[in-house]
Amino acid sequence: MEKRNLNTKQLVTDAMLASMCALLGYIALDLINLKVTFESLPILIAAFLFGPVDGLLVGAVGTFIYQILRYAFSATTFLWILPYVLMGLLAGLWVKKYDYKPTQRQTLLIVIVLELMVTLLNTGVMYIDSKIYSYYSFVYIFGTFFLRLGICVAKAIVFGLILPPLVSALRKAVKG
Repeated sequence: MEKRNLNTKQLVTDAMLASMCALLGYIALDLINLKVTFESLPILIAAFLFGPVDGLLVGAVGTFIYQILRYAFSATTFLWILPYVLMGLLAGLWVKKYDYKPTQRQTLLIVIVLELMVTLLNTGVMYIDSKIYSYYSFVYIFGTFFLRLGICVAKAIVFGLILPPLVSALRKAVKG
């Protein structure tokens, strides 16, 4: 019975994290081609709590809901979702390697690397999307690239610092 209870709590937690991901993506600060969002935090939380499958699913479901609500379905919808799916998967695989107890430094490193990966992949998706829908401009796609990288690193540092105590508290709540 205890195993079933944990699975129910895990499923409910994943559902709440996916809905948080969708909401945080939806209420992002959008300035033309510069988007400031915190939608990756629930994905990282799921991956750090439960592993790669949960991180992947929270990333897929949360960003899919956000994409549909904000932009509807398009030829590139799944491309926009892919960076967050990879983030959840890779974060989960990485934290599983450390038996779900990475150090603060390890956490900071992986979060920075994954946030940079998401930013680079999103830039690539923006390029593909702009070519498909005929709005390509070098300045539009790459004009704010270094600003986006800076925002990405700043956000990753904050996430990397708050993730260990946050995940520790949530782990106690889910198991308790």
